[in-house]
Amino acid sequence: MASIIINTASLEDLETIQSLGRQTFSETFAESNSEEAMKTYLDESFSTEKVKLELNNPDSHFFIAWEEDNAVGYLKLNSGAAQTELKNDDTSLEIERIYVKKSHHGQKVGQLLYDKALESAQSLGKNYLWLGVWEKNLRALSFYRKNGFEEFGSHTFTLGNDDQTDLMMKKILD
Repeated sequence: MASIIINTASLEDLETIQSLGRQTFSETFAESNSEEAMKTYLDESFSTEKVKLELNNPDSHFFIAWEEDNAVGYLKLNSGAAQTELKNDDTSLEIERIYVKKSHHGQKVGQLLYDKALESAQSLGKNYLWLGVWEKNLRALSFYRKNGFEEFGSHTFTLGNDDQTDLMMKKILD
């Protein structure tokens, strides 16, 4: 495996973020959801307009993991009002997405992206990182627990007509 480089994403990376988002979300969740619900979610969540707004939001930060010229994963962080919850908490940084292509699972790409999130939180002076992860995504739950995250609540994530439970997890920073 070639070395992985993590770069900050900009508006020029819009199509890369869209492509990575669609592919990695599908690889992770398509088996557990209807084709129709997946199509609707992917069309809405990775539309050009939505991704452009997110990339232009000063409180959202995107990073792409590159293996040579191949984008293999990405990270999306939110602070302040860009957070999906805890919007009034200036002491926290949300990891909204760490997604890695299935072809690169087990190759430490997710860990490199997480390390970038941790570095970002520290440089922004945040007290803790938090995220929501689907209760049935055992691989992700194991990863976050290994990295020191603990559950502090839950929220509902709706995909199509299916209400799913996301566990909310946080890690207090030193």
